[in-house]
Amino acid sequence: MIGRSVIAYWLIPAEPAHSFFQGIINELVRRYDAPVFEPHVTVHVGGDRVNSARNALAEAARGCKRITLKTLEIDHSDVFIKTLFVEFAPDAELRRLSNIVRSAACDSSQYELKPHLSLLYKNMAAATRRGLAASIKVPFSEISFDGLKAIRCISPTLSRADVEAWRVIRAANLSG
Repeated sequence: MIGRSVIAYWLIPAEPAHSFFQGIINELVRRYDAPVFEPHVTVHVGGDRVNSARNALAEAARGCKRITLKTLEIDHSDVFIKTLFVEFAPDAELRRLSNIVRSAACDSSQYELKPHLSLLYKNMAAATRRGLAASIKVPFSEISFDGLKAIRCISPTLSRADVEAWRVIRAANLSG
C-alpha cells in the first residue's frame, strides 16, 4: 500500500525530558536497528498544505502556553508507529491545542487525539515489546512541552524508509 503525503503536527518535550527520551530512543534504535526520530506527541495530522501548516503553527504558538501532560504508563502495540510508547492522560489544554491547529490549518481530517510519545518504531514480537515496556522507567510523573513542529510525512507510516523521509516544514515555540 502506498501512503499519501500529510502534515503531522508535533508537540516537542522541554528539557530535561527531551534529552531523556532522545537518549532512550537512540539506545533502542542502536539495539534494534530501527529508524531515528525526535521525541514528540502528535496533536493532529492533516492535509499536505504548507501555507496552512505555517498558519496553524503560528496560531497555535500565539494561542497556547507550555503544556504539561501526566504520564500514565509505558505500553506497546503491533502498530508500527506505536511499537513502544509512553501513554499520557487526556488533557484539556492538549485538546484545545489540537483544535486550534485543526481550525487554523483549515483541516477537516478526523484525526483522533490519543496522546503518546513513541520510543521505538519496529515490527517485533509481542513478548519482546512487553519485556521492553516493563524494563523502561520514566522518572517524570509529568512532562512539559514547549515546542511545536509541522512535519511532512507519509500516512500511514509503515516502514523505516517512511520515517527516514519525514521532513520538518516549520517549527515554533509555545508562548510562555
